[in-house]
Amino acid sequence: MPAFFTAIIAFLVSLILCPLYIRFSPFGQQIRADGPGRHSRKAGTPTMGGVVFLFSLVLVMLLFVPITPLLLTTLMITLAGGVLGFVDDFQKVSRLRSLGLKARHKLGAQFIFSLLFYLVLIWFGHSTVVQIPFSGMQVDFGYFYPLLIFVMIMGTANGVNLTDGIDGLAGGTAILALLAFLILASQQGLSGLVYFCAIMIGAVFGFLIFNLHPARVFMGDVGSLSLGTALAVVAILTKAELLLVIIGGIFVLETLSVIMQVISFRLTGRRIFLMSPLHHHFELKGWSEWHVVTGFWALGFCFALLGILEYTAL
Repeated sequence: MPAFFTAIIAFLVSLILCPLYIRFSPFGQQIRADGPGRHSRKAGTPTMGGVVFLFSLVLVMLLFVPITPLLLTTLMITLAGGVLGFVDDFQKVSRLRSLGLKARHKLGAQFIFSLLFYLVLIWFGHSTVVQIPFSGMQVDFGYFYPLLIFVMIMGTANGVNLTDGIDGLAGGTAILALLAFLILASQQGLSGLVYFCAIMIGAVFGFLIFNLHPARVFMGDVGSLSLGTALAVVAILTKAELLLVIIGGIFVLETLSVIMQVISFRLTGRRIFLMSPLHHHFELKGWSEWHVVTGFWALGFCFALLGILEYTAL
């Protein structure tokens, strides 16, 4: 079956399941006390909706795609990110506060499944040579390659998590990045990854219908951490490790805005942005949620296109 049709099936599965999840979900969103004031009305909106597109991904993959050991590993690492997010979400909703797992627990879990992923890659003879974008150079990371994997998974998962602060923002930008990696996988003849990206795109798209402003459901950490993990995994398997910084440029900007804000406030007592992550800055500047989301989607499209063009030039 062509990958396009599996994407359509995954889209329909999510589209059917989302209203059921919204109706019967016992998990309501907890809102940051220091967030934008207009977000307070979102309290109680069903969250952890990422389980819907993860279920769609697993169902369609198992029914319609020949599962190879490496493809199964890709799916399992993605689900590991989802399980970590689920535990984080559950702690939030059970304690009725916006804080979940401690950072060291998240990082420890991400380090463990990054190491497991590295061991599988070495078993299959995966190269530790990395292309340096815009230079034509290659660097062999050797024994430092597992550290690179950890940084990629940890950074991208948490970057998507930070981006998931406005209705539809994380889902839409993740779809654009996944589409870029689908094209890269197709150019390399990696049919398994093409199916994986296509199904994930379809599943997230079905969810996004209900996540657009005003959102009827949020993906939660179960969704954002699994999406970020999936993006890092496909970047590694397509040997586009450092291109992830470009293709996932929105997530990089969101993360950098938080880092810059913290450093500036601690060193000078002043804030660079009205609020971080970056999307909140534009909200407080008076932009509507839809204006922020569409602007970030447009920028995300440019990042994805730049990554594709740079890859074809390598």
